[in-house]
Amino acid sequence: MSQKCNNDRLPPAAVTSMPAMQTVDLANRMSRLGTETAFEVLARARALEATGRSVVHLEIGEPGFDTPPNVVDAAVKALREGHTHYVQSAGIPEARAAIADVFTATRGVQADPDQVVITPGAKPIMFFAILALVGQGDEVVLPDPSFPIYRSMVEFAGGTAVPYVLPIDDGYRLDPAHLEELITPRTKLVIINSPGNPTGSTLPRADLERIAEVIMRHPGCMVLTDEVYRGLSFLDEPPASIAEVDGMMERTIVLDGLSKTYAMTGWRAGWGIMPPAIKPAIERLVVNSVSCTAAFIQYALIEALLGDQSAALGMREELRARRDRFVPRLQAVPGFRCLMPTGAFYAYASVADTGMDGDTVAARLLDEVGIACLGGSGFGDSGRDFVRFSFGGASEELADVPDRITAWLLKASPSGADASLGDASAAN
Repeated sequence: MSQKCNNDRLPPAAVTSMPAMQTVDLANRMSRLGTETAFEVLARARALEATGRSVVHLEIGEPGFDTPPNVVDAAVKALREGHTHYVQSAGIPEARAAIADVFTATRGVQADPDQVVITPGAKPIMFFAILALVGQGDEVVLPDPSFPIYRSMVEFAGGTAVPYVLPIDDGYRLDPAHLEELITPRTKLVIINSPGNPTGSTLPRADLERIAEVIMRHPGCMVLTDEVYRGLSFLDEPPASIAEVDGMMERTIVLDGLSKTYAMTGWRAGWGIMPPAIKPAIERLVVNSVSCTAAFIQYALIEALLGDQSAALGMREELRARRDRFVPRLQAVPGFRCLMPTGAFYAYASVADTGMDGDTVAARLLDEVGIACLGGSGFGDSGRDFVRFSFGGASEELADVPDRITAWLLKASPSGADASLGDASAAN
C-alpha cells in the first residue's frame, strides 16, 4: 500500500534548496588580523568530546577555579544597588584609586588614579596602546615566543613586528645588547611580558634595569609591560617591573587585570597605568569602542584588589603544587625538554628531539591520545619545535598525561627516532 504524502511538509527540493552564500568585500586590514590558536584547538577538542571521546584540556589559558565568593558577592550587591548604568570612560574613581594604591604598594613606585584607564579585559589596553602609538611603517619590538595577539594588533595597526627571540638555553631571557640592535628610529614600542606566556619565565630585576638603560637611550620609544600573570608568580620575591626603574614610569604603559589571578576570565576586567600624556588618547579609544566598563564589575574589581585574598592565594598555591607534580614528569618524557616555569600556569616544552615539530605533536596528541595542547608556532617563529601545556584548568587528569605521552611516542615516533629519544630521555 502506498504511503500518503504529508501535505504539512515542504517538498524535499524546497527543504534542501539554500541561497548562494553571500560574498563580502572585507577591508584589506582584516587580512592582517590574526587569532589565538587556543580557541581553535578548544573548538576541535569540544567537537571530539561531542562524539564521545574523552579529552584532557591543557590548551586554554584559563585557571579552572571559581571566582572568589567575596568578589561575586560584591558584584551582586552592586547590581542590586542599581550600578547598571554608564560610568566614566576611564573607570569609576573608587576603582581607579584601588588600582593605583595596589600598584604603588606592590611595585614601590607612585601611581596616581588619573593615570589609570579601566577596560573590559586587559586586551583593549594592548590594542588601544598600539593604535595610539603605532602607525604605518612604525616598528614594535616584541618577544618571540609570546602571546600571539601582540603581533596581530601591531600588524592590524599598520606597524611592523620586530621579534626578539627568547632562547630556551638562556632561560627565555631578553638580551639587552640584542634589544639595542633591534631598536631603530622607527621603533615606537617595546613589549615585555613577565611572567610570560607561553614560557612561564620571569625576567630578573637586573635584566629589566639593563633593558631600561637601552630604552632610555631612545627618546621616541615607549614600553608596554604585560604583567597580567604577576599575581601567579612562584618566586620567593615578587616579580620585578620595568616601571620600578628610575625614569621608566614616564615611558611605560603597565597592563594588568583580574582574569588570571582571580579566576575572572569571563568577567572582563583589566586596566592600564600610563603616562598622563597618552591617557587622553587611550580614553578616547574607549569612548569610541566600548564606552565604559560595566559599573558592577568595577565594584567587584575593588573587592578583588582590596578584599579578602585567601581564595586567590589558595589558587596560586594549588597551581604551584600542580606545577611541581606535572613539570618534572613532563621533563622525563623522551624527546621533551622543558624548563621549570617560575610563573603563570604553562609548561613550554621543546619536542625537537622527537623528530616531529610542535604543531604535529599537538595535533596528533589531540587526535590519537585525547590530550589537547598547543603547537608553539602560534606563539612565533621560534616556537616551531615547541608545545605548550596549560595546567591551569586540569587537575586530576594531569597525573597520567606524561605517561600517556611517553606511551604514544614509543608508537608514533618517526622511523629511526627511537635512539635519539632514548638519548634525550637520559639528558633530561
